[in-house]
Amino acid sequence: MRASQFFLATLKEAPQEAELPSHKLMLRAGLIRKLGSGLYSWLPTGMRVLHKVERIVREEMDRAGALEVIMPPVQPAELWQETGRWDLYGPMMLRIKDRAEREFCYAPTAEEVITDIARKEIKSYRQLPVNFYQIQTKFRDEIRPRFGVMRAREFSMKDAYSFDADEAGMLASYQKMFDAYVRIFTRLGLKFRPVAADSGEIGGSASHEFQVLADSGEDQIAYSDGSDYAANIERAEALAPEAPRAAPAEPLKKDPTPGTATCEGVARLWKEPLARTVKAILLTANDRVHMLLIRGDHSVNEIKVGKIPGLKGWRWSTDEEILAAAGGPAGYLGPVGLERAKITVVADRTVAAMADFICGANEKDFHLRGANWGRDCPEPDLVADVRNVVTGDPSPDGKGGLALVRGIEVGHVFALGRVYSEAMGATFAAEDGTQRAFEMGCYGIGITRIVGAAIEQNHDERGIIWPDPMAPFAVAVIPLGYHKSEAVKAAADRLYAEFAAAGIEAFLDDRNERPGVLLADQELVGIPHRLVIGERGLKDGEAEYQHRRDAQATRVPLAGAAAHVRERLAT
Repeated sequence: MRASQFFLATLKEAPQEAELPSHKLMLRAGLIRKLGSGLYSWLPTGMRVLHKVERIVREEMDRAGALEVIMPPVQPAELWQETGRWDLYGPMMLRIKDRAEREFCYAPTAEEVITDIARKEIKSYRQLPVNFYQIQTKFRDEIRPRFGVMRAREFSMKDAYSFDADEAGMLASYQKMFDAYVRIFTRLGLKFRPVAADSGEIGGSASHEFQVLADSGEDQIAYSDGSDYAANIERAEALAPEAPRAAPAEPLKKDPTPGTATCEGVARLWKEPLARTVKAILLTANDRVHMLLIRGDHSVNEIKVGKIPGLKGWRWSTDEEILAAAGGPAGYLGPVGLERAKITVVADRTVAAMADFICGANEKDFHLRGANWGRDCPEPDLVADVRNVVTGDPSPDGKGGLALVRGIEVGHVFALGRVYSEAMGATFAAEDGTQRAFEMGCYGIGITRIVGAAIEQNHDERGIIWPDPMAPFAVAVIPLGYHKSEAVKAAADRLYAEFAAAGIEAFLDDRNERPGVLLADQELVGIPHRLVIGERGLKDGEAEYQHRRDAQATRVPLAGAAAHVRERLAT
């Protein structure tokens, strides 16, 4: 492609609202333009990248035996009401009405529609297994769209849905998709990790996220330094301490802590390690107040809390509920002296193993030190894993310790089971003649999100650095003085033709611009390979080759420049 025939819309500065590097660079490099809140138009450079991603996704989905379909993005409310998700999904779902006042949604996902297809079209086990997929626009009405395409309201997604006759078949389909996702992200040239994850609103049993590793990622990932274990921090298990609880060694003592309502403040005031303190968090579920206890240097994991029996649908307790149940205000609470008839005590595994700990006295401006289970207060009503893991925790698989990295979720696979098929009466005739509900799986990849995530992982102060498989063009040919020197023009045109003949996507920047502009735009757009042709080099029969990651250019013979790029593309 010649620049004179292309639409290269670069900007010197990014709009002020752009925060993440990917958002800034996608705007500056001319990949996207903002239309409205969370809505973006994709320009020609961006579309070339999107098509590269889609091609690899399609090839690997087809290789895994999935069959491409397309479903309407506007879906009738009746289907979503069958599964109960019409109300469950909440305001994130964009709801619309047609001229007859019938309700529809602009789909955020398509489990209901594909299940409706299956119950109408698949009648026998002989038609199973089958896996359908589509690449389509989705819409989720984010309360605060931000970070460009990373959290946009409208986005492109590959969603696939498998149907099997039994659980073993479903897990086999799940593994096929897991393996296909590994191949997809490997081929895209991204550094990623598949991690065990929570199933969230989609539902089901097994669940893995595919996370592109990047410092700007919203998700935290815990991984073992001694095995392949990796999990989203929401799912990573914090094991109980191996050492037994020590016997009490200190007397219980109540001391004033005026105006000090945090564990950090008490630790500073008393010059004690924060890990010796215990913080109490009060929440209400099923009309009963619960006191959640975690170590002062740990943080509560809200997903884990919601999975504790009796705490599904919990909420934070009000000040009135806290005072009535614990007798003191928030910030000064602890397990000593409670009326257990009014409150349930849930201790994290680490807290249950602590002795001589520091906690609130259930009285404003006072804390206790030297508190012990059994001696000063009854044992917890329940001991559970309710905290986020931290670096150095033992890995749940017993191999090595945990470390934390940040990641951007770009794919998710779910083993759904019969969640949707039973809700919608989607059955088939089994081999024994009985009617059974389909065992389902669903598998999503954020096509547009991959582009943003790739930039977050691959950029520098000058612009984007595309992995070869995702780059809008493989090589940029930059002639210095294309409109002033016939020799430069002839050499550039010859190289460009040679790349075209070899099937290599080249970008010939034949604009009548200063060399600095040409080179800066190429670095901004991030084409991975570059050949610069100038009169000085031509005198020696040379061109300058530079990979986007190279610190310096390398002189190569002009006659072998195209071959040099081909060799680099093959590595």
